[in-house]
Amino acid sequence: MIAFKKPSLKQKAQGKTLCKNGFHKWEIWQKKQFDVKSGKLVTVMQCKRCGIKETRLA
Repeated sequence: MIAFKKPSLKQKAQGKTLCKNGFHKWEIWQKKQFDVKSGKLVTVMQCKRCGIKETRLA
């Protein structure tokens, strides 16, 4: 029989609390790196922790 250890609150909330407070860890999303929108260059960014995508004008 394997005894499973209950994760601590610190381990459960790791990375989530930063994103909830607006401190995302952005990286360029390689699958759709650039997109042209109304004649402007747009970069798609994705958060490493929570996976939210955001578009930014370059």
